[in-house]
Amino acid sequence: MRIIRYVNEQSLPQLAAVNEEDSVFPLQQTDFIALVDQAKAEGQSILALVQSLTSTSSAISAKLTELNLLVPIEAPEVWAAGVTYERSREARNFEATGGRMDASTFYDKVYDAERPEIFFKSTAARTVGPGDYVMLRSDSEWQVPEPELGLVLDSQGHILGYTIGNDMSCRDIEGENPLYLPQAKMWKRSCSIGPAILLAEAVADPYQFQITSTIYRDGEKVAEGTASTGQLKRKFEELTSFLVRDNELFAGTVLLTGTCIVPPNDFTLADGDQIVMEISNIGILINPVRSAS
Repeated sequence: MRIIRYVNEQSLPQLAAVNEEDSVFPLQQTDFIALVDQAKAEGQSILALVQSLTSTSSAISAKLTELNLLVPIEAPEVWAAGVTYERSREARNFEATGGRMDASTFYDKVYDAERPEIFFKSTAARTVGPGDYVMLRSDSEWQVPEPELGLVLDSQGHILGYTIGNDMSCRDIEGENPLYLPQAKMWKRSCSIGPAILLAEAVADPYQFQITSTIYRDGEKVAEGTASTGQLKRKFEELTSFLVRDNELFAGTVLLTGTCIVPPNDFTLADGDQIVMEISNIGILINPVRSAS
């Protein structure tokens, strides 16, 4: 069972549940956390509550593909983990050493260290949803999308569901100096999430998600890659345990878990590109690219 938000006939945000047949059932709750809170108050799981609500209601006539989707949750904060895949470590080493693949860097150390790399990525105001554009940073010449599985968390760090996240990144800025990481990762419209939240209770094995990323330019495919969350070096609970450590977490926080799909080293995004990310059972997140105005 997935949870989405879309613009309804009254031009207002509408929370809804989507079943395996892609039928859309409007919900009365105002947002995903309100749904979570109701399930907790009634002493049942989120999945059980949603199944109960949809069993006594009717699906809308519009198809899922016809809806104007919004971010499935207005996450108060988006955090991200880095160097959680072997491919990510290789890419970071390439950036930091100017292309010397045989050189060892601090990225090798964090890949094997007990403490993972976790950084602050975005806020609700900087995060866009399905169909909305992501923006290129004006002072970077080497920018890429990073498709990642996102964990939707409660205030205790428990995983409520899964979504797709695009961690836009400036490889040249990060490669120039690791202290520039915040500038390489955070600017307006540098993060997108969506199109849905797949409830955690509906997932048998979260390490079997298949991830695909494709970039189009002028209608032509210019980069693509595939991966699986089974390639992760770290477990999700390991990442969340460090995020909540001596930290105040807000319900609905999203933690992006790192990428295993990095475009070729000679590739950079351009104005007008289209980024298409898909994770099995969650959906497809599409975002056009625009240059900074």
